[in-house]
Amino acid sequence: MKRLFKGITDVGLLRTVNQDDYYVDAEGRFFIVADGMGGHAGGQEASRIATEAIREYLDIHWDFMDSSEIILEQAFLEANQAILKDQRQHPERSDMGTTAVAVMFRNEQLWCAHVGDSRLYRLRGAKLEQITEDHTWVALAIRTGEITPDQARVHPWRHVLAQCLGRDDLRQIDIQPIQVQSGDRLLLCSDGLTEELSDHLIASHLKSIRACEKAATALVNAAKDRGGRDNITVIVVAMDGRG
Repeated sequence: MKRLFKGITDVGLLRTVNQDDYYVDAEGRFFIVADGMGGHAGGQEASRIATEAIREYLDIHWDFMDSSEIILEQAFLEANQAILKDQRQHPERSDMGTTAVAVMFRNEQLWCAHVGDSRLYRLRGAKLEQITEDHTWVALAIRTGEITPDQARVHPWRHVLAQCLGRDDLRQIDIQPIQVQSGDRLLLCSDGLTEELSDHLIASHLKSIRACEKAATALVNAAKDRGGRDNITVIVVAMDGRG
């Protein structure tokens, strides 16, 4: 299935450093978004290290006999170890970490892996679906019924991560196959987008703007129009080759 795609990142309106990073494979095989955290430029380094480690592992092991699920999981584990190694070498960055979400098209199947609250969405027709499940305190509280989704959007703990890369106690890398068909659109994004835009507004932009580059730019600009309080990164993938 033919794919067209575009990625874009923006520092936003309040931050001076962009701690997001992303990678778009030139052949459209895989896409990565990472959102770093940590002082002394640690977040910027963590997201860069993770993106590079995942990219390198996927490139090297693409034609191996291992299953796509195993390759993705190992790529994330390698990224986690790379960040831990950098923490040991640079104690001033010992608190750095990063979220990561990646999608991979291999052997006619789409796979997704993620840690943290960077997200993957799928737009099919008029319906936008969040494919990934945030690894955050508020996401767990929603699932257990402690708070509502509306309360979560303004909860003071909404940015508290339950999992991220750069931790010795990393316990959860969610990996799943994703079904796609012609006409679908995929969106990978950092929480700088979802903090400002509701799913309804995200869907509206993806439905009304077909060109990937224009849609990506419009989403970033819309997030900035509503505050742009964080770095904003998006990758838009069109599964029908139009856009």
